[in-house]
Amino acid sequence: MKLSDFDFELPEELIAQHPCERRDESRLMVLHKNTGEIEHRHFYDIIDYLHPGDVLVRNNSKVIPARLYGTKRNTGAKVEVLILKRDEDVCECLCGNAKAIKTGTIIDFSDKLYGECIERKEEGIRIFRMHYEGIFLEVLNEVGSMPTPPYIHEKLKDNSRYNNIYAKINGSAACPTAGLHFTEELLTKIRDKGVEILDVTLHVGLGTFKPVKEEEIEDHVMHSEYYEMDEYTAERLNLAKKEGRRIIAVGTTSTRTLETIINQYGEFRKCCGNTSIFIYPPYTFKSIDAQITNFHLPKSTLIMMIAAQCSRQMILNAYKIAVEERYRFFSFGDSMFIDNE
Repeated sequence: MKLSDFDFELPEELIAQHPCERRDESRLMVLHKNTGEIEHRHFYDIIDYLHPGDVLVRNNSKVIPARLYGTKRNTGAKVEVLILKRDEDVCECLCGNAKAIKTGTIIDFSDKLYGECIERKEEGIRIFRMHYEGIFLEVLNEVGSMPTPPYIHEKLKDNSRYNNIYAKINGSAACPTAGLHFTEELLTKIRDKGVEILDVTLHVGLGTFKPVKEEEIEDHVMHSEYYEMDEYTAERLNLAKKEGRRIIAVGTTSTRTLETIINQYGEFRKCCGNTSIFIYPPYTFKSIDAQITNFHLPKSTLIMMIAAQCSRQMILNAYKIAVEERYRFFSFGDSMFIDNE
């Protein structure tokens, strides 16, 4: 398929610059993929589309203050670094002006943290060994900034709004934003209705937000992202499958995790690893029945994935209506429920 097949007109003013005042008051488009019918609701109405016995799977990864600003030790040149992955003291980072960062380059981020480049990779990625005093995440919380996307120009007033309320496993460089609409009150109502809520982890990195540049989308290479599933979640999901109950993913990252595991093992199981799965039409989903997702940017891997869930034309039509109805797009934007009913 062509990259241009997933393009659409998106007025810049529809890219949300700040989160909705109350998380669950964002708008909700319900797309019934079997009929193409579209409904316009608010996110707190999602409960009307969930049934007793459904299983809601969400990504509990937590965004860390992964954006660092520093200076090259020898020249004083300013450098911006985004931590994509971390393994103890070694971090894979996306760097601004990466050509100037060679092996051995030292960047000072504060008097408590500096990084030494130990490996150069393509596409502006460098591997740093971090040197610091104390506990790394505590230093990062003090020195780093929340990595809101570059198309968000307003400064975030409350850093917690770029994390889901159930986020608990540190490691993401971007928020799995489909979950931003949930409140504790809404989650309680969902549980009380008899819907089971389970967590997986996928640390969001370049694989999720890297732009597609190849016109033949099959040529696009996804960067890998770390995921894991515990034994309890695997057992409950396998039981839901056996009993024919719906599995509903909260977001594309949850979907990628579930599809990665079931494609590899033929079932859900306790596991961890790195996934570079790239889902685009035509594709048959093996793990999920429905999905909650945000409105994505043109020509992104995210819109390609949700187009695979129903059809490219159905999604483009829904997005055309969303633009006409002035829905808000992307990270802080409104929500869509792709229902299988």
